[in-house]
Amino acid sequence: MVCSQCPRNCGAARGETAPGGVCAMPRQAVVARAALHHWEEPPISGTRGAGTVFFSGCNLRCVFCQNSAISQAGYGKPVTVERLREIFRELVAQGAHNIDLVTPTHFTHVILEALEEPLPVPVVWNSGGYEKVETLQRLEGKVQVYLPDLKYLDPQRARRYSAAPDYPAVAAAAIREMVRQTGPCVFDGDGLIRRGVVIRHLLLPGGLPEARAVMDWVGETFPRGEVYFSLMSQYVPLGRAGQYPEIDRRLRRSEIQAAQEYMAALALPGFTQDADSATGEYVPHFDLTGV
Repeated sequence: MVCSQCPRNCGAARGETAPGGVCAMPRQAVVARAALHHWEEPPISGTRGAGTVFFSGCNLRCVFCQNSAISQAGYGKPVTVERLREIFRELVAQGAHNIDLVTPTHFTHVILEALEEPLPVPVVWNSGGYEKVETLQRLEGKVQVYLPDLKYLDPQRARRYSAAPDYPAVAAAAIREMVRQTGPCVFDGDGLIRRGVVIRHLLLPGGLPEARAVMDWVGETFPRGEVYFSLMSQYVPLGRAGQYPEIDRRLRRSEIQAAQEYMAALALPGFTQDADSATGEYVPHFDLTGV
């Protein structure tokens, strides 16, 4: 497989089991955990949890990644398409409100095969936002909910922290395509999301200007209520953050409060986290549960 699924366009020869490319993954899907997950946004986790499948590898290289053990160190277990389908069915049988695919981009080809038969619950595409529009178009009708990050609008910050200076333009185009596919957010009688786009932004230390710029873009690009916005304050200096002094600290309460006040002033519908969410306890145990 010569891969061009993501914006890296690295053209790597990813063998069935031999890793390659920026994502450092083989053609076959690699999964680190599959279990009910209660720490997504309320309309996704609900009362029973999202059926979350954590894929190994990533097309970004975020220095602060809380999942670096799987996204960059490659921990996980290869699974066949048939086994991936079984995992989806097992999670649904456990009561999952949806199938929540975390960092799935580089395994789009496998996921499309696994989703040939529709599931009885929505499929959530939970990604870093670094997506090719052409790849997303292949997912139309297979994915009901998109949960992308919008990490940066500043190319220099995108270069420094994720090795992707084109991230702002790429992510903006990708999010527009996601909204085109799903239309406005739709919720059921229990408040669970059935269709739509929820845009996430992780507040970084010293990143208040960036957060405001991201919220401005969302507010200016989409009519109020068409998309929801999730302002995340769970940052903990994990991964390689210690090598970057300006982000090698926890968020200040004043930073969190200022970002939340700005979101409220813009009247962006969505979700916020309090300062107590900044803890390593929210990092899942990548122990091959459910794989």
